Amino acid sequence: MLLEIFHETRYDYAAPVTLAHHLAHLQPLEDAHQQLLAFDLDIDPVPAQRRDSRDAMGNAQRHFSLLLPHARLHVRASSRVRVQARFAGLQPALSPAWDEVAQSLRYVARAPFRPEVEFAMPSPYVPRLGVLREFAAPSLPPGRPLAEAALELMHRIHTGFAYDSASTEIDTPLAQVVAQRRGVCQDFAHLMAGALRMWGLPARYVSGYLLTQAPEGGAQMLGADASHAWVQVWCPGTPGVAAAGPGAGWLDLDPTNDLVPGSGHVRLAVGRDYADVTPLRGVIRGGGGSHTLNVAVRTRVVEAAADAAPEAGPRLAIVHSQES
Repeated sequence: MLLEIFHETRYDYAAPVTLAHHLAHLQPLEDAHQQLLAFDLDIDPVPAQRRDSRDAMGNAQRHFSLLLPHARLHVRASSRVRVQARFAGLQPALSPAWDEVAQSLRYVARAPFRPEVEFAMPSPYVPRLGVLREFAAPSLPPGRPLAEAALELMHRIHTGFAYDSASTEIDTPLAQVVAQRRGVCQDFAHLMAGALRMWGLPARYVSGYLLTQAPEGGAQMLGADASHAWVQVWCPGTPGVAAAGPGAGWLDLDPTNDLVPGSGHVRLAVGRDYADVTPLRGVIRGGGGSHTLNVAVRTRVVEAAADAAPEAGPRLAIVHSQES
């Protein structure tokens, strides 16, 4: 499927900002199933300094600085991406046992470092919580195939938590999300990642986009085109999960929509949690202490995949305004 994505962010400040440094994660990832054909980032006012780099997870990032007074900031990212279904041949029952995977990642003196271990550790938005371990326990009986367990955990989050865009903020503690049993995609991604990590299983947070338009002949999907979030679970040796190249060993799961992401999901960046992949963040001097933020995302199908099968269920794609 060929998609065009337009992501606009506008800040209007109460007073002029005299100096600003920003970091953007707005360029989609590239791998065997996601090809970036074009990308443009337009910034107004024009930055005095700008630099492109890659972070430790391989995400593209743009640093830019504004050194003159300005009362607004307008950032427009446009992407053209060809996406193929990644997990068409997934066989969850043939994945390794979850407890064997967890055991293989335990610390052993002088053993080589395993990069995926970092994603089994707590992070700023995903602390260690006993309630997360308790929540995941029913899905993890000894010896159960990891992909099967992760799929069931995803389903339990989807059915056990209400989607409520007014229930949480960006900084709502994960413990509160668990207690109130409601949240948005960002919360559910953190919840699933934290539950798996409490059992020693690596899980990554994925920031991206979700095509929410109705398939031909189908019902209109819920939610507006927006930034979205889901998780990746470390499932090495699972049939249908890439064994080589970028993203090898990682299985994408969307607990908000209870599905395995397909060609309608576009990966923007991966990290330990939201803090690693914020689409736009920065530090400023001035601004009058307040600002107005407006974010708009539009995803358009340029060319539908001839063999694309519709992903089951309604899709929700509203997340808290991710720029900060």
